[in-house]
Amino acid sequence: MQEGASQRDGAMGAQRESAMAARRDGAMRARLELLPWKLRYRGWDRLASEARRVLVLATHRHCRVELRGPVRLGPGFSLDIPGNGTFIVGAGVDFRRGFVCEIAGEGRVTIGDGCVFTSNTLIQCSTSIDIGRRCAFTQSVLLVDGTHRFRDASRSVLDQGYDFRPIRIGDDVVVMAKCTVFADIGERTVVAANSVVSRPLPARCLAMGAPARPVEMFEDQGALPETRGALPETRSPAGEPRDATGTDSEPER
Repeated sequence: MQEGASQRDGAMGAQRESAMAARRDGAMRARLELLPWKLRYRGWDRLASEARRVLVLATHRHCRVELRGPVRLGPGFSLDIPGNGTFIVGAGVDFRRGFVCEIAGEGRVTIGDGCVFTSNTLIQCSTSIDIGRRCAFTQSVLLVDGTHRFRDASRSVLDQGYDFRPIRIGDDVVVMAKCTVFADIGERTVVAANSVVSRPLPARCLAMGAPARPVEMFEDQGALPETRGALPETRSPAGEPRDATGTDSEPER
């Protein structure tokens, strides 16, 4: 009986060793299969980012460009400063893809530590645009400090000039896809997709619409209007009340 038990123990031990070896082989195979991806999207990406960094600094010696600490400059990164402008970027900023910044005259753009620009962000600045720390800008966001004048019907819009104003965006702001921003945004505010920020937004709120306006306040800032998290009533062009989705509500019967 003891001999039989010993044989069973030996067989079980062999099975465990075989299973462990199979797991090791599987893990090694998975690492090898992942290696080409790491080389392409991690190793080569770092080299390409560093090459873009060197090129940007080499071609903007006439102005002030500072990339402080590690910064990722992804494919399509473009910086255009023909004058004496300023572009300052904090540590850990991630320009993932298609970031374009155009600074005219003595304009200034500053970007705080840890910000993320996912894809196809366009910044156009003639005065100043200051972005706080840890902000996120998702797909196809436009940040601009000027708007066209257009009310003179006797002249082309292109001949009427611009109205400029400095823009400041607080820490921890999130601007979702396809937004246009040409006004201040307070810290920790979230701007919903497809919004137009044409008026200053307070801190710690959810804002949406065109023009964007607060629909919910965060933390201890209270709520709009009286109930925390409630959406304010809006009205259609005809003056009828709308529901929270912005559609005309049914009249009372």
